[in-house]
Amino acid sequence: MDSKQIYIGTDSGATTSKIGAVWSDGSPVTTKLLQRSTNSQFGKEAVIKSWVEAIDEFLIQNELQWKQVAGVGLAMPAPFIRYGVLDKAPNLPSIFEGWDVHTAFSDALSNKAERAIPLVVGNDGNYGGVAEAARVRGNTNASVLMLAPGSGLGAAFVDSHGLPMEGDFLAGMEAGHMPAALHKLGAKAYPCGCGRDWGCVEVYTTISGLPYLFEERIAKYPDHELAKSSDPIKERVLALRTLAQHDDDLALEIFDFQARVMGYHIASLCMAVDPGFIVIGGGLMDPENTTEEFRNRYLRILRETAEPYLWKSQKSQLRIVPATLGDLSQAIGSALVALYSSRS
Repeated sequence: MDSKQIYIGTDSGATTSKIGAVWSDGSPVTTKLLQRSTNSQFGKEAVIKSWVEAIDEFLIQNELQWKQVAGVGLAMPAPFIRYGVLDKAPNLPSIFEGWDVHTAFSDALSNKAERAIPLVVGNDGNYGGVAEAARVRGNTNASVLMLAPGSGLGAAFVDSHGLPMEGDFLAGMEAGHMPAALHKLGAKAYPCGCGRDWGCVEVYTTISGLPYLFEERIAKYPDHELAKSSDPIKERVLALRTLAQHDDDLALEIFDFQARVMGYHIASLCMAVDPGFIVIGGGLMDPENTTEEFRNRYLRILRETAEPYLWKSQKSQLRIVPATLGDLSQAIGSALVALYSSRS
């Protein structure tokens, strides 16, 4: 049995949790994720049990042992009241608000391994950024900004040491809830699920705001199949990504608009954090569900929108690239943070 140390990453969503791991040199143990139910509907103890059992299963599948586990990282979508203590999360039952997940998971890991195992806990977007940064920066120490539009807008800024900026109140890089450049876009200030009414970027770049964008534009396309459909609006807007891969005019208009919003947003963020790389993730960059032509079009519009507002050096040297890790990023990222933290 190989005695090399490993670092486990647990990426927990409300319904599904994923397990990944890296060796002590940062390379993935495997690129095959193990996915299991989070069981959040059954309460806190059930969630902890599901994480530990999933790690146990991962170790067995990869012919590893608990004695090799040198650290664990936990990525969660919830905001935090303080380190390791959950605030109210929109995708978790209310009983999880105020839960000291760090203590609960640490105790369970120690009981299973029969020794203390260091645990780090953080935002899933931040930890996903860590994994993508490690992949894209290679042997450089360039900083990396990641933006991942999906159901919401994941965002992370990863510094030259490979760690995410979290802020003094663990609310750093919540860039999806900064205001969009509405005056440049000619857009209304749509309400956001976070409660802000200033036009959060997230609403204009992700699935969460597609119903607003769809309703404003569908009147221009009275003969469109979605205009005639009786399906709920949620189902109709979820069809847009597939339609865009076939050059549908309505769908392309909407995603072109989203790319422009992201371009202005990137220009603003570059003023603040000045990254060497920008990684664009999320479903729009998924090669299994989008065409290369579509991805190139989105990135081109994004860059063309941002460039007039960048500094000269940024225009010539800033690299904007698609994410490459997909669903693997947050589990691997949390494992990497556990590894990097062990070095400090």
